Amino acid sequence: MPRPNARLNQTGLPLLLCFAAMVLVSGASQANTSAEPSTPPVGRVELGVEERHADATVACMYPMTGRSASFGRDSIVAIQLALQELSSDPDAPRLRVIVDDSRSKASFAVRMAEDFIQHDDANILCGMVSSGVGMAVSRTAKKRKVILVGTDHASSRASLEEGHRYYFRVSSDTWYSHAAGARYLAELQDRNGWQKLAFLGPDYEYGRVAWRDLKQALKQNGTTYEVTGTYWPKLYEPDYSLYIQSLLESPPDVLVVSLWGGDFIAFLEQARTTQLFSRMRVANFDAGGDYETLVSLKNDPPQGLILSARHHVNWPDTERNRRFVTGFHELSGRYPSYSAQGAYAGMLAIARAIRIAGDVTDTDAMIEALEGLEIPLPKDPEGYVSYIDPDTHQIVQAQAIGTPVANDQYPPAQVMLGNWTVYDAESLKPSPALVKKRRGVSGG
Repeated sequence: MPRPNARLNQTGLPLLLCFAAMVLVSGASQANTSAEPSTPPVGRVELGVEERHADATVACMYPMTGRSASFGRDSIVAIQLALQELSSDPDAPRLRVIVDDSRSKASFAVRMAEDFIQHDDANILCGMVSSGVGMAVSRTAKKRKVILVGTDHASSRASLEEGHRYYFRVSSDTWYSHAAGARYLAELQDRNGWQKLAFLGPDYEYGRVAWRDLKQALKQNGTTYEVTGTYWPKLYEPDYSLYIQSLLESPPDVLVVSLWGGDFIAFLEQARTTQLFSRMRVANFDAGGDYETLVSLKNDPPQGLILSARHHVNWPDTERNRRFVTGFHELSGRYPSYSAQGAYAGMLAIARAIRIAGDVTDTDAMIEALEGLEIPLPKDPEGYVSYIDPDTHQIVQAQAIGTPVANDQYPPAQVMLGNWTVYDAESLKPSPALVKKRRGVSGG
């Protein structure tokens, strides 16, 4: 694929050349001007302008190693794309963006956040894929009174039970995804009368909260059902055979799975060797429709899959989403995972808030700017603009749920999601009563 035309960043250098010149991997300078590096970064990366020219330093943490490394890789490309877009606006703030490997470990990420604040003079923290990591860094941000913009981790507890004035999130969380999923299940029950439900999710913050969100949303809808089992494999579990066998011994009508990334792919591959998909419908409402997962399905997806994700390359079919997906592909030679849209959104939200506040070091003005901030994003259906709820600090976005259909427009994927059911953003917001309950606020 030919290299895209380089645009100028705030220093006047072509952005891609600036990016290549500033990449630091494990402390060593690595110049690479190809559209897609032969070896993805596994250490510290610096993007944007040099510190002496920056209006703000944004420090992000993403996994660059292990099973979830692809999310970090895609987040870096998306940040690069956002910086390219901002560079064409003479009024946009000049951002210095540091990215480093969280290693998907909470204690390590907390130490890294402290280093960013103390040694890099970071004005804003951002990123995180694992909810356990995101929650730990959020507590650090609260203690240090530094704004944190979460771009991918999704536990709704981060913005509800543990929400605070310094924490904001710019991608859908487990409540929005499972509120949409609960409505889909209610409509499915009206059509086929299912009654038995099972849940399988990773045994840590994200999976546990996803199950609670789904139950609360089903109750809110008045849906009645029988739980045949809940299953809790560890994060990055290599072997799901015992869980699959247990599901087959006590089969539900519907199995909701909250595994993500390589874990969900591994589960699907192992379950395909059994009769699981002929015995039950399998749904994953938050991360199952990720592009990488769709690639893994090849041209023969298991029957009955119901999937969604925090962003889709083929929905909504808007000029903004097409431009994002195409721009990402031109920079990297591949199509984006949902984590990419979150990282892209984070950079644009931070830049917009700085412009409104006037000075990134005025934390009160920055918080005021972020609360209620409207920001047009690739995930927005025509006529809708995402915004950050001033109460919960959670972005408010629509959710689309679909099923795999043949589609070769985004190779190497041979299927994409289609047969969409779309739930509008406002209808998915947690009610004020639920927010108060989750936060332990009485009365009202």
